[in-house]
Amino acid sequence: MAKKAMIEREKKRERLVAKYAAKRAELKEIANDESRPMEERFKARLKLAKLPRNSSATRLHNRCQLTGRPHAYYRKLKVSRIALRELGSAGQIPGMVKSSW
Repeated sequence: MAKKAMIEREKKRERLVAKYAAKRAELKEIANDESRPMEERFKARLKLAKLPRNSSATRLHNRCQLTGRPHAYYRKLKVSRIALRELGSAGQIPGMVKSSW
């Protein structure tokens, strides 16, 4: 099980990304538009830099929804390999059979 603080920090980042997504997209569009004047583009980049760092989508990290584990994460199922094995062994994932010999 991951530290509670790390799980909560990741949830906080998700909230910030959702909150600032529209504003970030708008500022990025202005900053990357070649037809606009250089000063306007520069001001958009400065405003983008003023936004919280954790509001950037690249700061998000995938974590297992059951345990909070950050590594060995299956995106399709949103769980880690360990949680996947336990769920498969318990028969809670349809079509998955744990092999044993």
